[in-house]
Amino acid sequence: MPDVQLVLRSTRVVTPEGTRPAAVAVAGGTIDAVLPYDAQVPSSARLEDVGDHAVLPGLVDTHVHVNDPGRTEWEGFWTATRAAAAGGITTIVDMPLNSLPPTTTVENLRVKQEVARTKAHVDVGFWGGALPDNVKDLRPLHDAGVFGFKCFLSPSGVDEFPELDQQQLANSLGEITDFGGLLIVHAEDPHHLTAAPQRNGRRYADFLASRPRDAENSAIENLIAHAKRLNARVHVHVLHLSSSDALPLIAAAKREGVRITVESCPHFLTLTAEEVPDGATEFKCCPPIREAANQDILWAGLADGTIDCIVSDHSPCTTDLKTPDFASAWGGISSLQLGLPAIWTEARRRGHSLDDVARWMSAAPAELAGLTRKGAIEAGRDADFAVLAPEATFTVDPARLEHRNRVTAYAGKTLHGVVTSTWLRGRRIADHGVIGEPTGQLLQHGG
Repeated sequence: MPDVQLVLRSTRVVTPEGTRPAAVAVAGGTIDAVLPYDAQVPSSARLEDVGDHAVLPGLVDTHVHVNDPGRTEWEGFWTATRAAAAGGITTIVDMPLNSLPPTTTVENLRVKQEVARTKAHVDVGFWGGALPDNVKDLRPLHDAGVFGFKCFLSPSGVDEFPELDQQQLANSLGEITDFGGLLIVHAEDPHHLTAAPQRNGRRYADFLASRPRDAENSAIENLIAHAKRLNARVHVHVLHLSSSDALPLIAAAKREGVRITVESCPHFLTLTAEEVPDGATEFKCCPPIREAANQDILWAGLADGTIDCIVSDHSPCTTDLKTPDFASAWGGISSLQLGLPAIWTEARRRGHSLDDVARWMSAAPAELAGLTRKGAIEAGRDADFAVLAPEATFTVDPARLEHRNRVTAYAGKTLHGVVTSTWLRGRRIADHGVIGEPTGQLLQHGG
């Protein structure tokens, strides 16, 4: 192996075949081979032995609101990608809204790419947006490299990104079907939301009642019906599943051959409605954090494969927008840096392994986005790694986060799993919390 520059060795390397002692040989930023632990290190290579720390494939987070340009006081590519690197994430895919302009035309995509180009500490891709009036823009955006298209079925919270009604959803799906694209959907039915009780105030119970499970269930049922009508010629993806009641609908659709995938998020899988204090709007998100019994069923859906992946839905804002009134506060949870330890803490408690975590947080999101070089430690993939001390613990201190606005629902929680280093294409980009210079690349679908 004369071209190997790096060998990363550990007693616990998480591969598609399972976790085992191994030495990972890297050449030109690519995994050249996964070798036995005691394989001879080529004279040309630098050996990095991380002992018993686990080496996972770099995480892939396909649901990140970077808000850059336009609302960079909320986040930005510099801070978001530093947080990602600190948390073991080596690839993010940026959502098309909350930035100004939104990613709804090729021209707007180019604006966002130029902003990101010199600020990215990790690799960055982009979703396009499907709006009521931009069906004509979907194919050009696809050809320009977006990974798919996001739509809302209920108000998004920002005026420049309106929701689709059922006919507009059908129109967008028809266009996306023609070129074999992917539609990712914020699935809450606006009629159910309108019918739910709407009360101002600090009580979390009132906010929870305003976003009922039926809103998710109905929207997902209608989405499945659209996908069935298209005879599985289109791939639809349900974003941030919160309602466990929808799992039987999704499982049945999958059995019937509907091309549907589903994600959930760390906050739905580790936080519960019962623990949210009144006025603590750092816990507000849409759909909402639900009860512990609901969470148990979501974990069962992960275990049986009904839920495909876990991604952050990192949706930050400035501190002043998190007012104590749940009705008026901005809805979104910042968790980009904390997703891996949050999920590992709960997964290990429930008897899951690091192999499961790597599948949910790296392999499956990479597959969703068509990122064939990401998501696994095997020959031919990018040499992207997250090195984790699984037994180590830490207490979340907001002051130590890389997020621009350090508001977090995880403040004060003790979590298992410390990310000791993160590697992008064979280069260490984070080392015990110290982040290097930006070396991330801009990714395109099919590239």
